Amino acid sequence: MENRLLNKYAVITGATSGIGAATARAFGNAGCNLMLTGRRRERLEEIAETICSESEHDIETQTAAFDVRDVDACKKMVDNLTQPVDILVNNAGLAKGVDAVFNADLADWDLMIDTNIKGLVTMTRLIAPGMKKRNEGHIINVGSIASHESYPGGSIYTATKHAVKAFTESTKKDLHGTKVRVSMVSPGLVETEFSVVRYDGDKSKADQVYEDMRPLVGQDIAEVIHFTANRPAHVNIMDTIIFPVDQSSATMVYQDNE
Repeated sequence: MENRLLNKYAVITGATSGIGAATARAFGNAGCNLMLTGRRRERLEEIAETICSESEHDIETQTAAFDVRDVDACKKMVDNLTQPVDILVNNAGLAKGVDAVFNADLADWDLMIDTNIKGLVTMTRLIAPGMKKRNEGHIINVGSIASHESYPGGSIYTATKHAVKAFTESTKKDLHGTKVRVSMVSPGLVETEFSVVRYDGDKSKADQVYEDMRPLVGQDIAEVIHFTANRPAHVNIMDTIIFPVDQSSATMVYQDNE
């Protein structure tokens, strides 16, 4: 398969773990230069160093530790970029809480809305103009099966991921007539820190989500993101839903207890 990511420059948000870290490794192994962002500075630097040592290519890896909810920090990072962005992977996102709409924590709602929606749209707003001006580039948003289905206990999380889907489609239409590509990847159950955060650090509850089944892992989604980014310039994959074989919908998961 032709490697179309060689010497490209990608910005990946939420790169400290899970899908973001795995995507950074996949891109780095393909010879893509990287700007990795996330909230944990030491973790970012460790991942960047590992990618450089593993890659067979002479790549440049940079890191910027900040929260995508902070608009000024997003602007500062973009202003300090050393080269035009070829690929933006909007991966930063989270779920917090599983309570029903009538007794959920409003602070959890703010956290999800500000991260999953505002952070993603801010990064897109700051980077898309350069892509449009150069008439090239690729914006890849990490959505979820929650972008397509709603379920009890996930009112605001599913609402934010539905917003990502709508924003992705509108962004593609806003850039209609240019060569800028816009895509979304929609994973089902992926075993990362996601459920630990959702259950407020309760690992025992998080582990039950993946009990007696084989979930996806970050690398599974990273491979799909890499495939999406590595298509020929005239090919635009709008969305991809990825399930583990034990999952058939947002709420249908086969767990073999025998």
